[in-house]
Amino acid sequence: MPTRSFARAAVVGVGALALLGSLTATSAVAASDSDRGSAQVLAAPYAVEPYETVNVRSGPATSYDKVGSVAANQPRGAYCWTRGETITDNGYTNNVWVQLLEGYVSAVYLKGNEYGDLPASATC
Repeated sequence: MPTRSFARAAVVGVGALALLGSLTATSAVAASDSDRGSAQVLAAPYAVEPYETVNVRSGPATSYDKVGSVAANQPRGAYCWTRGETITDNGYTNNVWVQLLEGYVSAVYLKGNEYGDLPASATC
């Protein structure tokens, strides 16, 4: 009997480790995604942060291709701002677009001032 109990405990232990392993792998992926965002912030002279998920475009207008998105409250590195298509959303209207490493986002969706908290002198 002691052998069976030991074998059963070993099977349960292996199952628990398998579950723990998959959770650890998921956590590692999530951590590396946030680390990648941090690295992009450090690579640029400014940092911006959207207050909601925002589309990233290849140019400063919605007519440009969508090349990705940035999740709400996920900081991203920014280089400069330029004028583009006027966007109205959530009670704000603005034609300022901020250039990130990945592309352009409308400043309407960024925390801070009308330039997404970039200095007014940081034009592209």
